[in-house]
Amino acid sequence: MSSVDPLLALQDAIKRNEAVTYLKDGVPVQSLKAASHVKLGSATVMPKSTPTRWRRPTSDKEAVAMDPNADPSKFFALDAIALAWNTRMEPAAIYMRQATTEVVIYVQLTDRRPVLDWLEGKIQHHDRLAPPSQDVSTTPKTPPPNAAALPSSTLSPSKPGGATSIQQRPGGSKRSYVPDAADLEAVKKIRANEIELRDRNTVLRGVKVNNFTQIKEYVAQLKSAAKGGKGSVPAAGASAASNSASKPGSKKPRIFPIIMVSSSPTALLTLHNIKKFLEESQYEASEIARQRNGGKTEDMIPIYRRKTHIDSSGKEIETRIKYFAVDGVDALAKFGPDAWDRVVCVMTTGQEWQFKPYKWTEPKQLFHNVKGVYFSWMSDPPNPRIKDWNVSELKIDQYKRHVDNSVVAHFWRLLDGWMQTHKPSLLS
Repeated sequence: MSSVDPLLALQDAIKRNEAVTYLKDGVPVQSLKAASHVKLGSATVMPKSTPTRWRRPTSDKEAVAMDPNADPSKFFALDAIALAWNTRMEPAAIYMRQATTEVVIYVQLTDRRPVLDWLEGKIQHHDRLAPPSQDVSTTPKTPPPNAAALPSSTLSPSKPGGATSIQQRPGGSKRSYVPDAADLEAVKKIRANEIELRDRNTVLRGVKVNNFTQIKEYVAQLKSAAKGGKGSVPAAGASAASNSASKPGSKKPRIFPIIMVSSSPTALLTLHNIKKFLEESQYEASEIARQRNGGKTEDMIPIYRRKTHIDSSGKEIETRIKYFAVDGVDALAKFGPDAWDRVVCVMTTGQEWQFKPYKWTEPKQLFHNVKGVYFSWMSDPPNPRIKDWNVSELKIDQYKRHVDNSVVAHFWRLLDGWMQTHKPSLLS
C-alpha cells in the first residue's frame, strides 16, 4: 500500500470539512468516470483506482483478505468510497444509478451506512475494515488496543489483557491462529441462539419415525388369505364387507349442478345455442339455432362436459359430467324444493329484471351465492351496470370461431374454481 492510507486521508479531509473532488491531468472535472485522480482535501491527490482497506462482500468459503496490495479485487477502490461519501445525502436508488453511470463498483446497501459512519468517526472498527499495514498481524474482527506496543513477531496467547494471540513460525512464512477464550465463549452463546433456516427440502424431512408394522401385518394377512382361499378375513376387509352387505343396493342419487341462462331474446346464449356452445365449443347465433331446431326447445337442456385426467398408472381417462341448463324459475321448480342449492351459475345480460323471480332478487346478494357470468361481443365496451355485481365478463368474437374453444375452457375453469370453493359436493 502507498505511504498514505487513502481511507485515513479521506477521513482527515472530512474532519476538516474539506471537499472531495475529481481531477484529470490536474484539472478538476465533474464526472468521476472522466477523472483519473481523486483529491482528498487541499493537498492529498491519489489515483482513483487506489485500493482501500474496506473489503468487498465475499462468500463464507473464501479466505478473508488482509492486504489490499496483494489482492486489490477484494477491496473497494478509492473512487467507490469517494462516490459513496459525495452521494451520502442521496437515496439508495439514485446512488446506485449514479455509480452505474460513473462505472464505479457501488458499495452495497448493507455496507453503505457503516462506511459513512466510519468516515465521520462515529464508529472505530468494522468487520469489513482490514487493519492498517502496521497492524496487519492482528485479527480484523477483534483488534487489540495495545497491538502497537506488542512485538510484531509474536503476541502472547490468552494473556489477562485479552489480546488474541498470533504466533510467528520460524522463517516468518505463516502464523498460527490461537483464538481467545473470551471470543470462544461469545461464539458459543451466539450459536446457541441461532435459528436454523429451513427450505422446502428440509421441511419435507419429518422428524417422526414412521412405523409401518401394522401395514406389513395387514399385507401378510391378505397374501395368506389369497394363497389359502379360506381363512380369516382381515379386520379392515371384514368391516368394509359388513358395511356393504348391510345396505344392499343402496346408492345415493346423483345431484347434477344447474346453470341458469337469460330468457331475453337479445342474450348471446340462450337455451337454443347453449348446448352446442358448451359441448362442442362452437358458438352459433341464437336465432339460427332456433330455426335449425324448428323453433322448439325443451325447458331443461342436459349438457355433458367431457373431462380427461391421468390415473395413477399413467392412463388417460375421459369422463362425462352432466349439467342442466334452464332459463326460468318454472323449469327450475321441477328439480324439487332444493333446486336453488344446485344452481351454480347464472348467465346475465346485465338487466336487473331477470332476477325478479329468483330466490335472491338483488344482484349483489345473488352473485354472492352463485357464480355470475356476463357474455358480450369482443367489440362491445364494458358494461357499467355489472361493475359492482361480482360477475366475470367473457368475450365472444363475432367472426373468429376458432377462438370459441379458449372462451369455453375459460368458462369451465371459472366455474370449477367457484364450485370447488363454495359447492364441492356437486363436483363429485
